[in-house]
Amino acid sequence: MITTRGLTRSFHVGGQQVDAVRGVDIDVSAGECVTLLGPNGAGKTTSFRMLTTLLRPTSGTATVAGCDLLADPASVRRNIGYVAQGGGTSGEYTVFEEIELQGRLYGLSKAEARRRGGEVLEQLELTGLEKRLVSTLSGGQRRRLDVALGLVHSPQVVFLDEPTSGLDPQSRAALWKRLHMLRTELGTTVFVTTHYLEEADAFSDRVLIIDHGQIIAEGTPEALKAKVTGHRVEITVPADMVQATAAIAERLPDATDLLVRGDNVRFQVPRGEAVIPELIRALDLANIPTLSIQVVRPTLDDIFLLLTGRSIREDAIAKTSTPDRT
Repeated sequence: MITTRGLTRSFHVGGQQVDAVRGVDIDVSAGECVTLLGPNGAGKTTSFRMLTTLLRPTSGTATVAGCDLLADPASVRRNIGYVAQGGGTSGEYTVFEEIELQGRLYGLSKAEARRRGGEVLEQLELTGLEKRLVSTLSGGQRRRLDVALGLVHSPQVVFLDEPTSGLDPQSRAALWKRLHMLRTELGTTVFVTTHYLEEADAFSDRVLIIDHGQIIAEGTPEALKAKVTGHRVEITVPADMVQATAAIAERLPDATDLLVRGDNVRFQVPRGEAVIPELIRALDLANIPTLSIQVVRPTLDDIFLLLTGRSIREDAIAKTSTPDRT
């Protein structure tokens, strides 16, 4: 449903060339939900803008929904939906005016635009808000309306760029539940970017990790996390940290990456649950009281940290003060 080969995009800034996307190869099958995951500035939005015909590639080839991106961009646009980071609604119109206009712009008759508009508003639980001005909607309602606009013409592929950005956890979970339902019912191919790793983990069939404009890893969430060997164990002890780390090192020779932060000690072991009894015995023999012990399984952030030496979570926090220009 989406295929790219050697896709690139360069910009000239201050007389210098900036390579935002550098030879990206992407394959997304019909009906898949695939997440493009990466830090701020990695090339996610630039890739999306190219695949949705909003930005012409510098080089490379791509087909979207069976249409050639460069030779037939109009057909690409007819077969896709795009929900941008900033949304596309105007506060001065009503909900139904927005949805009907979007349908008409995609070539639906007035009657069909009204019918489809009613369907997607119901699917996204916006029924009853048709006569409300968009400016009066809550953040979650307005974001669901953005998604409705991207789906009103029944596209084969929908691109969602940070669809839950700025929403509270409850609204994020609710929106993803509805997106999953729509994909299951309609068979729509979903290509999404997000900074929320738990979303990518829970809802994606596959994850593509992009950094510095290149795809550096791809696979199912579980397959990617399996690249991180072992589990992280964290303990909290209100005692001498030197004595605690010495006890751990002596009794757990397989422990690596031992790190002390305040009253917290963390380390890596091949199997976290298996070492807990021995860890408790070691601390007890050393007369070190334990406030908590936690085994943390690998996350997508762990795999990104392993591949790049950076944390996506930390980058997502920094994004609140540094806008993504790609």
